[in-house]
Amino acid sequence: MTTAYRIWEMMERSKTGRHIEEDDFLPKLFTPTLKKLIKEYEIRYDPATPVPADDDLADRIWQAGWDLFREVGVYNTDSHRIIQVSDEEIREALYIAKDQYWVGEGKDAKLWKHRQVEDTEPPFCIFSPDITVDEHLHHSMCAAYLKEPLLDGFCAPILENAIGQLIESGGPTEINGCIQHIYNMRLAAKQVGRPGTFFVAVGTAEHDAGQIAVSDNAWGVRTSDARLVGSLTEFKTADTLLNRSVHYAQYGCYTGNLTGPIYGGWCGGSEGVAVTLVAYSLKGLLIHGAIFNQHFPFHLNYGSNTTRELLWPIAMSGQALARNSKLLHTSNGFANAGPMTEMLFRETACHALVSTVCGWHLWEMASTRNKYRNRATPLEARLGVEVGHAVANMGMKREQANDIALKLLATYEDQAATASKGKEYHECYDVHKALPIQEHYDMYRKVKDEIADMGVEFPF
Repeated sequence: MTTAYRIWEMMERSKTGRHIEEDDFLPKLFTPTLKKLIKEYEIRYDPATPVPADDDLADRIWQAGWDLFREVGVYNTDSHRIIQVSDEEIREALYIAKDQYWVGEGKDAKLWKHRQVEDTEPPFCIFSPDITVDEHLHHSMCAAYLKEPLLDGFCAPILENAIGQLIESGGPTEINGCIQHIYNMRLAAKQVGRPGTFFVAVGTAEHDAGQIAVSDNAWGVRTSDARLVGSLTEFKTADTLLNRSVHYAQYGCYTGNLTGPIYGGWCGGSEGVAVTLVAYSLKGLLIHGAIFNQHFPFHLNYGSNTTRELLWPIAMSGQALARNSKLLHTSNGFANAGPMTEMLFRETACHALVSTVCGWHLWEMASTRNKYRNRATPLEARLGVEVGHAVANMGMKREQANDIALKLLATYEDQAATASKGKEYHECYDVHKALPIQEHYDMYRKVKDEIADMGVEFPF
């Protein structure tokens, strides 16, 4: 079972909880509480060590995240009320939560299990371009991702247009776009012989109505698939988001909690992002009944999370969650560079390496800061996932991962602000065959060989 059994208590609190004006919530409650806890638990960022091997620090970050969630709660921007929970309720939810779930269907079903720090079990790998795509390329890109051999789950690119019309949130064009989105996914999965693949869908839906419209086990999003419910940064929700939680729970599909704490925003620096990531995971469990948390912390200026000030909180929050809970959590990579650049391959490899050794599952890869249409391909995600499998199969320790991460960071970190946008999908892939062109594949092989020389033992 999931913790969705508390959903109506949470909905009631969203209308009856403590009242506070929205303009006061972050500057007067959230950020001061976070700063207090960072000081109380002596949490300090060390830029020289993007992958710390410090169990005590991880445990302090866990407790700080617990305290942050309990003390601050989650703010509903519609009711101007705070949803708060008790220590007892957090302990209950963590005890009830399962450490593994079967997802997908039939021969394509996969067992998704909690991972430990330095786990030798490979991460569960969800491939996702995390970008918008032209309508005429959507099916090809779905097929290209679904051809990836190490894919355990798939989240498709987002449509902005359907039947030649701009998709508008909350209107009939959104419902149409969401239906086209899931139809393309289902068709592509069937064509490549993976009809039961686990989907996280549909990203085209900005409004609750779009998600509800595609809940159908015959042709749409199945109960064996997952849906995401996001947060408003930081620690805010709204009725349209809570509507999704209720629908997912009652429809019977899996729920994922989607969050992106911002480095340089209300969370402050690396320490604040790490603590907030833990708190967000508890929020997903108790408020939304989520079986997994998808986290994409990112830099306020760069819009990425592959530089050391973001890799550190990814590493430490992953260790905190792995050591102190049974929760499932995916690390969503956001790179600076675009497709068919060596920098993007190196960024993805570094993000996957750090995440895997610290107990995360993988969600790869949002290239070009998740900003530009058509600028993502499966090949960068493939390299990241191959790194993840290699790290696990080797039983790599955090100290070795830190050494390799420093080598990789030295190749791209100083280009974070000026990274090339690279090329678009149709310039990197044969659209009709949904396969990479030779130039793109050769670049992938070149960077893979370089990473192997750094000590990553690829399984193939």
